[in-house]
Amino acid sequence: MTERLPYQDAALPVRERVEDLVRRMTLAEKVGQMLQLDARLDLADAVLTRTAGSLLHASPDRIREAMAMVESTRLRIPLLMADDCIHGHAFWPGATVFPTQLGMACTWDPELVERAARVAATEISTTGLHWTFSPVLCIARDLRWGRVDETFGEDPHLIGELGAAMIRGYQGGGLNDTTAVLATAKHFAGYSETQGGRDASEADLTPRKLRSWFLPPFERAVQAGCATFMLGYQAIDGVPVTANRWLLDGVLKHEWGFPGTLVTDWDNVGRMVWEQKVCADDVEAAVVAVESGNDLIMTTPAFFEAAQRAVAEGRLAEAKIDAAVRRILRLKFELGLFENPRAADPQRQAAVIGSAPHAELNLQVTRRSLVLLRNDGTLPLQGAARRIAVVGPNADDPHAQLGDWAGASGQVDWMPDGHPRETITTVLDGLRALAPQGWTVAHAPGAQIGSLQPDPAGSHFPDGQPRPPLFEPAPADPAAIAEAVALAEASDAVVAVLGDNVALTGEGKSTATLELQGGQHALLDALVATGRPVIVVLIQSKPSTLPPSAAGAAAIVEAFNPGMQGGRAIAELLLGLIEPAGRLPISFARHAGQLPVYYNQIRGQHGNRYADLTQEPLFAFGEGLSYSTVEYSDLRVERDRVPAGGTVRARVTVANTGARPSIETVQVYVSDLVTSVTWAERELKAFRQVTVEPGQRLEVELELPAAACSLVTADGRRVVEPGRFELLVGRSSKPGDLLRAGFEILPA
Repeated sequence: MTERLPYQDAALPVRERVEDLVRRMTLAEKVGQMLQLDARLDLADAVLTRTAGSLLHASPDRIREAMAMVESTRLRIPLLMADDCIHGHAFWPGATVFPTQLGMACTWDPELVERAARVAATEISTTGLHWTFSPVLCIARDLRWGRVDETFGEDPHLIGELGAAMIRGYQGGGLNDTTAVLATAKHFAGYSETQGGRDASEADLTPRKLRSWFLPPFERAVQAGCATFMLGYQAIDGVPVTANRWLLDGVLKHEWGFPGTLVTDWDNVGRMVWEQKVCADDVEAAVVAVESGNDLIMTTPAFFEAAQRAVAEGRLAEAKIDAAVRRILRLKFELGLFENPRAADPQRQAAVIGSAPHAELNLQVTRRSLVLLRNDGTLPLQGAARRIAVVGPNADDPHAQLGDWAGASGQVDWMPDGHPRETITTVLDGLRALAPQGWTVAHAPGAQIGSLQPDPAGSHFPDGQPRPPLFEPAPADPAAIAEAVALAEASDAVVAVLGDNVALTGEGKSTATLELQGGQHALLDALVATGRPVIVVLIQSKPSTLPPSAAGAAAIVEAFNPGMQGGRAIAELLLGLIEPAGRLPISFARHAGQLPVYYNQIRGQHGNRYADLTQEPLFAFGEGLSYSTVEYSDLRVERDRVPAGGTVRARVTVANTGARPSIETVQVYVSDLVTSVTWAERELKAFRQVTVEPGQRLEVELELPAAACSLVTADGRRVVEPGRFELLVGRSSKPGDLLRAGFEILPA
């Protein structure tokens, strides 16, 4: 009988098992545990030669192959299998693909987001994966950035609440729950504060600016028990985040008490050598990475030899390696992988992946994510026999509907054709399925968006990674436009489904403009000129600027990337089968030259407009209409003098004066009237959702801790400054939509 070693004894405490295993490991095995390598490359090299602790981007077959290889290694340390399952396990054929994070954020519903993450984890956990690189807690402020779709929008409070909900959903009842997966708070921190919208560029951030806006969602993730953090690509004030000891060790680990595991983003350690050029060679980069507190080094194979050489040359203490390895092993023991590697389970897969209850929840999330931005009364489409023209490049494009990090979006090589077509309902599918008997639904694309072409600089970067291709817009096609116009003229209403596609979203795919690409402007101009009611449905990764003809549209619906059930939910909305309930988590610019247009900007400038254009956004954070009319009145603060450790309590009356129910998101902002440092004019601090029936008046109770009315001082301390404040409550962040009531916070 084989001797059972202490680290293999599940009855022992995790700490004892970790210490026993670390004592038995060679330096090479320890360094190997710190590697997270690309499973699409040489598996034998990764698992057998380098003894990698983790793999990512493994196809179903490669997961099984890699786990089998572990059994032939000396210590049989199980692998952590990871992937970017950021809105469902979108790289598994037929799995439930939810709206992207930006779409989910439109629900403003943490409980619904938590349920979606729970469904995603239940499916992910059946496939041999243990870890999802989600949620993204970056703050989207420059709409040109290619990864806006991955975020929860522009507001730190909303991001923090939705991120914490997603973490709870992923991690379930704890890491020993076999339906749980490790959550990842990313990209720590400030990665989204790009220069000119360019991905991974130097972030122009002071420590105070970080503490004011960019760090709070991550601190909320620590409070929610997030198991892992992923670092951003960028540098801040000349220091790559990978090397930022103040941020990783000082703030995250010591100030916030984060006990979990850090993983770099893709080749962050190598990039310090070949791109950022702050390290002379791989050995120096390995020393910097380990001493700065990194644990898992993603896709930098050279770290294996470089870290061992650094120890041999006395440039890196082996104890530093040991500390990182302990954190990695602790995760594996807490997940129970030594007893159950959680390999793919075909029986569980058959029961849960794409199951009917999961599809129903997906539909519910998608319904709540749709935002009605404009309506002249054309919607909902009702009446006797109607003729509906469905046009536009995204009317029947399943890939655009799923968005990035899904199926055929390009990150993996085992789903070249994407998800099975029958699992996705496009807008055209949805209208054809749900239109009343006697209606006709006809289709003409009218325009194309564009395609990807090879970058003339070459197919790969210096580190061997693929270089993203370039986007080439499609020219306007007069014949296709004429076909769409003829169809519109023969119809009672036109549904124009416009937006972008995966060629215009993702890492390395930031855009210089925000305009609808290809022939879409010309198509919309021609459709509006027909005089028929045009309903614009936007399926896109981020807010676009709209052409002047959009002002003549009868209605505008924002869907972002609504996932598999998007077409059905959109059809339900257009036909009045559901109520519009979504609210924008991000502001829309009128022109790219306005950027930034986020609502909580610092007060203080000359004037409030450009000489040639307003500074007001096209649509503001928090905006969204219903099919009814809702009025706010009678805002009153319970006590207008509140102790610094107390709670601000208020009431507001919400009245539905229309004929249909409304799911209303009551938004609560705070304005600190006089501050010791410049600060935002208003900040979201709370929100509540209530359903108001036709003719109903509801008194809604609101509360927030006085501690939430804080700012960050010039020396970087977050404090509540006593004095006068205003509570602002209403349907959006726009000043005209907000009622105001004053209160005072007393000195502590």
